[in-house]
Amino acid sequence: MKQILSPLPGTFYRKPAPDQPVYKSEGDSVAPGDVIGLVEVMKSFHEVKSETEGKVKAFLVENEGPVTAGQPLVDLED
Repeated sequence: MKQILSPLPGTFYRKPAPDQPVYKSEGDSVAPGDVIGLVEVMKSFHEVKSETEGKVKAFLVENEGPVTAGQPLVDLED
């Protein structure tokens, strides 16, 4: 199983803004470079990009949930 990890500690967001749709949902395909969410650190937002391809099996963190650096955010399947 492949995973997408948090690059930084902070708060994970699945949407670019509260009134916008999520970047990716379960069942969506991802390719290298696709944005799957944001991590906010001290009011600075950093894109979380996939480094591999696959299909989103599950998000492991709730929207607006706290994360640590290296924490798995998404499980991917082939």
